[in-house]
Amino acid sequence: MTDTAPSFTLGIEEEYLIVDAQTLDLVPAPEGLMQSCVDALGEQVSPEFLQCQIEVGTGICATVADARADLAHLRRTVQAECNAHGLAPIAVSTHPFAKWHQQHFTDRERYRTLEKDLGGVARRMLICGMHVHVGIEDDDMRIDLLNQFTYFLPHLLALSTSSPFWEGDDTGLKSYRLTVFDNLPRTGIPPRFNSFGEYDRSIKTIIKTGIIEDGSKIWWDARPSAKFPTLESRICDVCPRIDHSVALAALTQSLFHMLYTLRRENKRWRQYDRFLIEENRWRAQRYGISDGLIDFGVGAVKPFPELMDELIELLTPHAAALGCLAELRSASTILEDGTSATRQLDTLQSALDKGASREDALKKVVQSLVEDFGRGL
Repeated sequence: MTDTAPSFTLGIEEEYLIVDAQTLDLVPAPEGLMQSCVDALGEQVSPEFLQCQIEVGTGICATVADARADLAHLRRTVQAECNAHGLAPIAVSTHPFAKWHQQHFTDRERYRTLEKDLGGVARRMLICGMHVHVGIEDDDMRIDLLNQFTYFLPHLLALSTSSPFWEGDDTGLKSYRLTVFDNLPRTGIPPRFNSFGEYDRSIKTIIKTGIIEDGSKIWWDARPSAKFPTLESRICDVCPRIDHSVALAALTQSLFHMLYTLRRENKRWRQYDRFLIEENRWRAQRYGISDGLIDFGVGAVKPFPELMDELIELLTPHAAALGCLAELRSASTILEDGTSATRQLDTLQSALDKGASREDALKKVVQSLVEDFGRGL
């Protein structure tokens, strides 16, 4: 292969929910909050579909350390501006007890169109996610690496799970967010394409019908960005703790470096049928890291800690080359700390065991998420 090496630059997008600091319930962003955030952060902050949401995005970062510094600045600023209004941000994919039908969507043309096109499916989208962009400038290389990267999407999902509750109920899933998101069209594991040209023709077929205006309405778990020369991983729940967000970014960047290195050596990661990858996606959605994923090479379910040990060992030289070895290795702390989904469930049960009502126990869960948002900043 004579490919020019990608830049492997990074960008991280996170979506937050806004809660009242006293009641801990969701509230619409008051007049002035969004403006004060924009005054402080410019284009790095924007409203989201629902008025109780806010989105941030880092700049183009050369390293994971740079991305962490930028993301920490964004979190600190949003937190300070919310606190000034008697509010608090939480980085979680579903609010533990809020009701989706009580929320209001942001009055912007883009969101009015979404609500019109998707109806009740859009109105139910009380969910947040984390997206990681990695700079892969060559078009055909982007598609080739995307095809191989899908194998690892369930691993990233399992580590990020933060949405066990929906409207106060324990759903039995560690990522209920995907249950809601998958009601949208054009979601899930991306199809396999033989070239960028094939991908482009497929997307343009839908665009020409007028159903969508561009590739940003393709909501697969990973996709070529419609705006940037990047591959965008979209599978993750948003993480309450910045350390876990950064670890996932390091894993994502290192995976693409590993897959590129294989390509340069005329090798590749074995590709499995979408049906098989979706089975692991379901296991990650259902169990998070508490049960294993299928190792298709050996044809058996492996415990997640064993899978993580193997993955970190595989990616170590690539993380070292990228300068993010410490951040990659920190992914193992997610196994020690538990994912947010596990910690939320433990917090609820602990409060109930101490005699709290379910309503108060759920509020303790949200309070723990408020506290997690500022950890490590």
